[in-house]
Formats: sequence, structure tokens, C-alpha cells
Amino acid sequence: MRILKLILLVSISSVSMSSFCAEHVVEALTTGTNGDIMVFEPGFLKVEVGDTVVFKPSDASHNAESLFTPSPDASFVTELGKVSAIQVSHEGIYLYKCTPHFTLGMVGVIQVGSAGNKDQALAAWDSMAAMMAMNKGRVENYLAQIE
Repeated sequence: MRILKLILLVSISSVSMSSFCAEHVVEALTTGTNGDIMVFEPGFLKVEVGDTVVFKPSDASHNAESLFTPSPDASFVTELGKVSAIQVSHEGIYLYKCTPHFTLGMVGVIQVGSAGNKDQALAAWDSMAAMMAMNKGRVENYLAQIE
């Protein structure tokens, strides 16, 4: 009887914990709502560990690929033109891009929980910022939102 109660308690706990995870949508857009071109909306997103981020491309030319993550096993690449979801399981800062439109400044930032790797993320971006041909400063605006 004790084992049955323990199994029931563990089952209820795991179900209730997963119900607290949220889903967030990031749209990959050729033209954003305010007229910006080649943009993720939102460009900065703050979520919690265990949440899901759904990338929705507006057409077949967009995807999302990690540039910098808190851990190598947190890296991701989504298919061009396909709605894709990733579950974030590592706390910290993630930088990601649209692979075909990276030099056009199509880059986003996700903060998962606390920003313990902020300095490393800023340094990583500093080494990449010169690759932007357009929309310079966009990522810096996103990085300034890290708490």
C-alpha cells in the first residue's frame, strides 16, 4: 500500500510540475509589425527552464539556429520553413539566428531563468557583431534587456 501511495504521489507531482511550463511563440518574419525587415518577434524573450519556444517562420526561407548557448547540448537548428519547437532545459542566455539571413541582422536572444552566462554571451556576440551588414545594433538592444 505504501508503494502504491508513493507511486501515486510521484505521478501527481510530475504532472503538476509539467503543467507549470509555458509555451512561447517566436515568429521569423521577412517584414515585422513595425516595418523592420528580417526580424524575430519578439527579438528578446525571457522564459523559464522547461518552457517551450515555438519558432514560426513566415515563409520557407526562415529558420532558427543557435549561435551561443549555456551548454553545447542546448544547441538547436530548426528546418527552413517548418514550425519547430524546442524545450529549453539549461538556464542562461541563448543567441540564435536565421541561418540564411544572419548577416541581415536576423538574430534573437532568449534568457532562460537567471543570466549567469551573460558575460560569456556578450563576449560571444562581440566577436560576431562585425558580420552584420544590416540592422546593426538590433542585438545590442536585445542584450540590454537581460536582467
